[in-house]
Amino acid sequence: MKLDYIIVGGGYAGVMFAHQLIKNNKSFILISDGVRSASEISAGVCNPVVLKRFTGVWNAKNEIETVRSNFSEMETYLGQNFINSENLVRIFHDDVERDLWLKKSENEDLKDFLDTDFIKLKSVKNEYLSGRVHDSLRVDVKAFFRSFYSYLEKNKLWLKEAFDFSELNLETNTYKDFRFDKIVFCEGVNVNNNPYFSNLPVKGNRGHSILISSDVEVDPYIIKKKFFLFKTNQKQFFVGGTYEWDQTVLEIIPESVNKLTSGLEEIFDKEYKIDEVNVAFRAVVHDRRPILGRHAEHENMFVLNGMGARGVMNSCFFSKQLFEHIEVGKDIFPVVDVKRFQ
Repeated sequence: MKLDYIIVGGGYAGVMFAHQLIKNNKSFILISDGVRSASEISAGVCNPVVLKRFTGVWNAKNEIETVRSNFSEMETYLGQNFINSENLVRIFHDDVERDLWLKKSENEDLKDFLDTDFIKLKSVKNEYLSGRVHDSLRVDVKAFFRSFYSYLEKNKLWLKEAFDFSELNLETNTYKDFRFDKIVFCEGVNVNNNPYFSNLPVKGNRGHSILISSDVEVDPYIIKKKFFLFKTNQKQFFVGGTYEWDQTVLEIIPESVNKLTSGLEEIFDKEYKIDEVNVAFRAVVHDRRPILGRHAEHENMFVLNGMGARGVMNSCFFSKQLFEHIEVGKDIFPVVDVKRFQ
């Protein structure tokens, strides 16, 4: 079978690049083993503000606009828009944080995002009130991936298996029975096992999250103090996630789960039950920028990786940028270009 593209990897980067191909009528196959990626258990929160010290996220406005447009485009073939437009609210630890928020709200890059009319949440402890972040939103992650993969499977666009590099022939541009023009690797932390891109400084940042059930009604926001808290369905809530650097073992760590429950109980004093614990490695880069672009030696080979904790935002924007770079020669931002490591 002759294809325009092969995509390797099925997290946010892979599916968002697939969307660019669907939108532009390109033929492709996405190869992924179907094991849940870090993307599929993520919070799916899109937030233009670094909430620790209230600073702006690089390229945030452009990225959130692209998230909205991408999901609107996908609605035409998935039949649903998976964006939940509830805003994020940050619970203040003390008066000092609240005053800092007011001061930072005067900055040019933050004035459109930081609401200075503070909120008193009813369902959780917030003695010092909470600040609302405009233009923040979240994606219904579970429903989105289920729907997208159902579409791929129905249209025979998904090869459900681990990619086998021994079957890749770059002289004939073939993989098994597929002939392709271009191949794009979107493997997350698995790029470290890729013989063509294993030199890239992509590391795994381990993150734990939990799903809890409770009969309590919670304010209709993405609530954040130490961790996110938001409703996923009638009685279930997402709590997460941890950021664990320099870890190599992918297993559930009781200490990390305890951090999540302790952080939750600082603001939530109602009864709850842990339904599910999830853990995964986010693909991160030391300079906190994604990596995309062409391989130094193979003209038809590309990488899209390092989406980090802002996977939805980065993947929507930079999958589009990579596609336009490949197809019409538009420039890639130098700070994300793979050339910085070649």
